[in-house]
Amino acid sequence: MALIVLDAGHGGTNPGAVYLGRQEKDDVLALTLEVGQILEKNGVDVHYTRTVDVYESPYRKAQEGNQTDADYFVSIHRNSSPIPNQYSGVETLVYNKYGTAARLARNINEQLELIGFRNLGIQERPNLVVLRKTRMPAVLVEVGFLNTDADNALFDARFYDIAEAIADGILQTIRET
Repeated sequence: MALIVLDAGHGGTNPGAVYLGRQEKDDVLALTLEVGQILEKNGVDVHYTRTVDVYESPYRKAQEGNQTDADYFVSIHRNSSPIPNQYSGVETLVYNKYGTAARLARNINEQLELIGFRNLGIQERPNLVVLRKTRMPAVLVEVGFLNTDADNALFDARFYDIAEAIADGILQTIRET
C-alpha cells in the first residue's frame, strides 16, 4: 500500500493563525493525527512530520518527506483572513494544477464539501516550500478559516467526519493512481 507523509502545519513557537485564543497549530495537529489513524486502519503507511507541539521549518519537512520516499505529501492547515468572518470554506494549494497532486487536491476538496464546507477550489502556489521542494505529489489543505465562526463551529461539530473526508480523498487518489 502507499506511504503518506502527513504534515501538521506550524507548531511550537509558530502558532499559525490565532483567533480568540484558538491556535491553528493545535487544530491541525489533532486533525492530522486523526487522519493518520484512519489511513492506518485502511492499510496505508503514514509518516508524520510532527506528533507533538514542536516547530520544524517547511524546508526541513520537505526534506523529511523526501527521505521517506513517500508516495504523497499532505500538509494540513487552517486558513485565515484579514477580517474575522470575511471568508468561509476549504481550499487546497498545489505547486501546479496538473497531474496527481491536482487530482489529490480535487478529491480532498470534494470530500470536505460533502461535510458542509464551501469548496473554494485549488490554488497554484509554486512558492511554498512544502510544495516546491517535495519530490512526490504534494498538497496543502486549508481546512476552513480559523477566524470564521461558522467554519470553527463546523470544524468542532464534525471533527471526525472532516478527518474521514481528508482520508477518503487520499484513499480515492491512491485507488485512482
